[in-house]
Amino acid sequence: AQRLGLEYQDYERMAQQTEKGFQRFWNEALGYCYDVLNDSHGHDASLRPNQIFAVSLPQTPLTPTQQRSVVEVCSRTLLTSHGLRSLSPNHPQYQGHYGGDRLQRDSAYHQGTVWGWLIGPFALAHLRVFENPTQAHSFLEPMANQLNAHGVGSLSEIFDGDAPMTPRGCIAQAWTVAEVLRAWQAIESFARGRGVNTKL
Repeated sequence: AQRLGLEYQDYERMAQQTEKGFQRFWNEALGYCYDVLNDSHGHDASLRPNQIFAVSLPQTPLTPTQQRSVVEVCSRTLLTSHGLRSLSPNHPQYQGHYGGDRLQRDSAYHQGTVWGWLIGPFALAHLRVFENPTQAHSFLEPMANQLNAHGVGSLSEIFDGDAPMTPRGCIAQAWTVAEVLRAWQAIESFARGRGVNTKL
């Protein structure tokens, strides 16, 4: 609104309230965001990848220290060669294999299955925190190798959470392709602005 010359104070106030309210999600003891606040058992500290968007998007409600912590925790626990696990493997309900009948597959879908499209937001979050385009680019490289592994010429929807991260689900998933390309382009643009050759 401010850029358009319109009244912006109300929006600015709401943005400040949102940023302040978001801090309720921060789990200082674990260094990442709660998954759910005030569920039937209190705050749910399950480590899931949703919080990576609080770092990767242009506007963030997290402090620089919190952003770094989120990226580091997700890197240690959720990051795989082909995306982010939907749940930490340390969680008792983690399922590292996506397979079986429909009920078994559905129950694993958000309980450890790797979502390929999340590698894009993760790479951009890492770039934001560490400003290292070469390293950010390296997170996308395994996806290039995957082009010939499952759906030839495209990227899969999901992967097993456990090694060897077997591709599963849709063999040509638009959102996986789109996010890898979007991140690739953003990293390349950042690198050019810094005069860095990432061999993209």
